[in-house]
Amino acid sequence: MTALQIADIIGIICFAASGFLIAVHYNLDILGIVISSFLTALGGGMIRDTIANKTPYIFTDTLPVTLVIGTVFLSLAFKLHKIADFEGKIAFIISDAIGLVSFAITGSIIAIENDFNFVGVLILAFLTAVGGGTIRDILINRVPSILVSEFYGTVAIIVGLGMYILQLFEQRNILNITILFVFGVLLRLIAYYKKWSLPKL
Repeated sequence: MTALQIADIIGIICFAASGFLIAVHYNLDILGIVISSFLTALGGGMIRDTIANKTPYIFTDTLPVTLVIGTVFLSLAFKLHKIADFEGKIAFIISDAIGLVSFAITGSIIAIENDFNFVGVLILAFLTAVGGGTIRDILINRVPSILVSEFYGTVAIIVGLGMYILQLFEQRNILNITILFVFGVLLRLIAYYKKWSLPKL
């Protein structure tokens, strides 16, 4: 299994759970919950593949859809919808951070493999990481996380930069990508708890 496939699977599972919890929090019905989970988990990947001129992964493989449906069923089975103030729970914060970084990595890999330049790598990392969640938030009339959350989209850009540097020095391997992944997740968690944010006017 390649680094791209591993990161994609991790990102899909984590963001499907994130979409599920946010949908429950906004009192959506069961269809709304499923749509929220699908958009959060797969929206960024669809944007990524479309920009890279590829048929979206979810249209050629049953694994992404299976992962989302499985995550929704497991979330219901473990009664995650009963959790109060889920956005402040460490499990949700970690899950969201893992999904963010995983998708930033997949976006970077696709960009690199399609010979995108430096800016292209950063943009595709960013769009893949935040695209699905942003579409979801707009649909449920919620201010997108990238506009208000501490250092959220910035982490995706930093991870994209890290991937570009690894490629530049021909050090893009599983070990280094794993180190970058851990760094990205820790950076997001530290930024969340330290309330880091970009300067405001």
